[in-house]
Amino acid sequence: MKWKWAGVATKGRSRTGHETEGEGEMDSLLWTEHLRAEIEEARREWVNANRFFNMAEGKDQIDYAIYSVITAEKRYEMLLRVAKRTCKTWPEWGTLSS
Repeated sequence: MKWKWAGVATKGRSRTGHETEGEGEMDSLLWTEHLRAEIEEARREWVNANRFFNMAEGKDQIDYAIYSVITAEKRYEMLLRVAKRTCKTWPEWGTLSS
């Protein structure tokens, strides 16, 4: 299930626009954890796209690899911008595996 990033501005709010007691904090924690997982996945995709580029042979594979790297990098950057804009503090992530 992919997170709908269009809902970033309304996270933790009820339909009336007001935070509901207790729900806001839990939603925020779930949202932050989901965003963290999406960022880790995007980073893995970017690393894999770079590996594929290094192994690509022939014009078609190289073209495909270039587009894959660009796409993966843009997604990773977008998710990092969302995280910086919406989350004031982040829990420690530890080390990201390659």
